Amino acid sequence: MLTSNKVMAFVATNDADRARPFYGEVLGLELVEEHQWAIVFRGGGTMIRVQKTKGFEPPPHTALGWEVTDIAATMQGLRARGVEFLAYGFPGQDASGVWTTPDGTKVAWFKDPDGNTLSLTQL
Repeated sequence: MLTSNKVMAFVATNDADRARPFYGEVLGLELVEEHQWAIVFRGGGTMIRVQKTKGFEPPPHTALGWEVTDIAATMQGLRARGVEFLAYGFPGQDASGVWTTPDGTKVAWFKDPDGNTLSLTQL
């Protein structure tokens, strides 16, 4: 039923003043609008609504991720903008933070200012 409809993504923030430059400048997403409930960005054709909340606690799992064609180059670009990648110590995770799954998919994780876990995936 929803196969042909666009997907929207949601992530929450307790501090819009920190989230706005992170998603807009650090990640390079296009700012669409901001209102009292959310900061709305667009990236890769997907609307990403950063919901303004109070008392938000980030989930212990990945909240939002991007499929990239060159994970090493994307990580290098994000590192240049201050992003730090996470080391979980998984077997197959290298020193740069890239975990290679048994099927060869490469994944790396990082946090936004609110502690949401975000990811990059190269298939």
